[in-house]
Amino acid sequence: MRVLAAMSGGVDSAVAAARAVEAGHDVTGVHLALARNPQTYRTGARGCCTLEDSRDARRAADVLGIPFYVWDMADRFHEDVVDDFVAEYAAGRTPNPCLRCNEKIKFAAVLDRAVALGFDAVVTGHHARLGADGLLRRSVDAAKDQSYVLAVLTRAQLDRSIFPLGDSTKAEVRAEAARRGLAVADKPDSHDICFIADGDTRGFLSQRLGEAPGEVVDALTGAVVGSHTGAYQYTVGQRRGLHLDRPAADGRPRYVLSITPKTNTVTVGPAEALEVAEVRATRPVWTGGARPDGPIECEVQLRAHGDVVPATVSLDADGLHADLSRPVRGVAAGQAIVAYRPDPAGDVVLGSATINA
Repeated sequence: MRVLAAMSGGVDSAVAAARAVEAGHDVTGVHLALARNPQTYRTGARGCCTLEDSRDARRAADVLGIPFYVWDMADRFHEDVVDDFVAEYAAGRTPNPCLRCNEKIKFAAVLDRAVALGFDAVVTGHHARLGADGLLRRSVDAAKDQSYVLAVLTRAQLDRSIFPLGDSTKAEVRAEAARRGLAVADKPDSHDICFIADGDTRGFLSQRLGEAPGEVVDALTGAVVGSHTGAYQYTVGQRRGLHLDRPAADGRPRYVLSITPKTNTVTVGPAEALEVAEVRATRPVWTGGARPDGPIECEVQLRAHGDVVPATVSLDADGLHADLSRPVRGVAAGQAIVAYRPDPAGDVVLGSATINA
């Protein structure tokens, strides 16, 4: 099979490409140039979006003896990921840019181009499993599982995807990279947003959205307890950095409960007010079998690396609705809800949607 290996310059994608070669596939490596100005993205061995990463990917391809190319997707990345990130925060939501990158770039733009060029599939270093039944499952390494950020993919996209690392832990991947002579074996993982060079999300958004002063209101009393320079600087569940003018009457800490762009208001309150037992979401993608025509019992995950909660999920004309078995705190609009079915062979991804209420 002729496959395209997406090589980020990190250890995971290098070992994934190596395993594809070892499996007998005709492999071509490609690195995605995503920064309009690479100097504005992260520097150092971060594993994403730097000039060093491009060089590391090329060196890994040389070791594997496969053709290697760089595809410039900076404009598409800026429009579909960076601009979307800013717009979501401006609308009072908390986006996941990695999820959007998978949806719009790696498994849409890249896969579409790969198929047009005659490739059969795209290989990536994501920690997730695709079984012989074609179903997406969690990685065996729970700490590194990335099925949550892949759950937005369609059935057609998954059918042309290969995830060679799902049956390995990260420690095993690093050890294999060292045995294969890949220089990235000890390269640190990237944990932050790749297009925010200094890690200052608030500053990044302020530069693009400008100051928009507004009020911080206490949910229990309705009193104005502080001010802000932009509601987009806050996320649901946030406790630190609120800069409130006066403490709560009971002395307990307050958290961001909601963000209302229309009135430019941030509402704060006690921790228990963050609890929700019902979630609504839009744009559902159902890949784990037939679309359900009634409520189903499953488990849901409401943010990357978040807790898994039993729930009753149903799909209707308005999207996805989930009744949680127990209240969960810190659920934010803009994040994904991913439904899983427990399975002896590994939890199966049923589908996902974007939380809106």
